Amino acid sequence: QVQLVESGGGLVQAGGSLRLSCAASGSRFVLNNMGWYRQRPGEQRELVAGITNSGSTNYADSVKGRFTISRDNAKKAVYLQMNSLKPEDTAVYYCNAKLPQLFGGHDDWGQGTQVIVSS
Repeated sequence: QVQLVESGGGLVQAGGSLRLSCAASGSRFVLNNMGWYRQRPGEQRELVAGITNSGSTNYADSVKGRFTISRDNAKKAVYLQMNSLKPEDTAVYYCNAKLPQLFGGHDDWGQGTQVIVSS
């Protein structure tokens, strides 16, 4: 199990950039597949970007070419660099850690950080 704390959200104008950070605690962070999700009001939570424990990445079509996910295992941190932000990127962003079943299986979430993109 890992504890996750997000930071870096805020208010930004369309076209601007933000960098979200997720700080993790726990001794098995390196084994976790990590992801950033977002949830708009009245909508379901959706995957924005993911990075596996081996470093492979995947992105939602809506953010490809604009967002970049990365991880620093030494710092137990995951980042989401968001460029060319659009008003539709406004949402609460959540960090997620998924421990594969091979290692016991677990699913942990942070408390979320608000991103507001003004037009």
